[in-house]
Amino acid sequence: MEQKLNKPNRTKYIIAVVACIIIGVTFIASGSGKAMGFGEVPGQTVAFLGEMLPQAFITPVTVFLIYDLFIPFIFPAIELLLGIFLIVGFMPRLMAIICIPLSMVLMTNNIWSISQGMDKFPECVCFGVWEKIFGGLTPVQALSYDILLFVLALIIIFLHPGGILSSREWVMKLFQKKAP
Repeated sequence: MEQKLNKPNRTKYIIAVVACIIIGVTFIASGSGKAMGFGEVPGQTVAFLGEMLPQAFITPVTVFLIYDLFIPFIFPAIELLLGIFLIVGFMPRLMAIICIPLSMVLMTNNIWSISQGMDKFPECVCFGVWEKIFGGLTPVQALSYDILLFVLALIIIFLHPGGILSSREWVMKLFQKKAP
């Protein structure tokens, strides 16, 4: 992206960067809030997976992997990395592509929570410990926000200049070898 962007391309670039920042901040807040919960697994997620996973899939090993490793530790780490990569501009199109299935999983969980009744799951535990400080979202609010994240990811995919593996110019300069 050495060349100057013309006005329409500059506008698309700015829109894509703003979308990267919004998704990035959201995932950093969500991932860090869950990570600081030190192994907590939301009740709605346990109930959702309990109903959605085939009974044959529920073994002591899969329960350990899902509830003791993936949900409390790996999932927040993925959110944190996606958020950081999007904000700094490291392969934003690829990161947005990864955000699409992630957003779909979050939307599915919230749709399921809504279908169970607002009295059963009145809050989405989307932001972990941050919800104790700033307040939580209802599953309907969380679903709306997940839809927004999905749309913003599409905006990044379609508007961000460069190829799928391209990064912002300043990130690329970090990895270029300097001539002696």
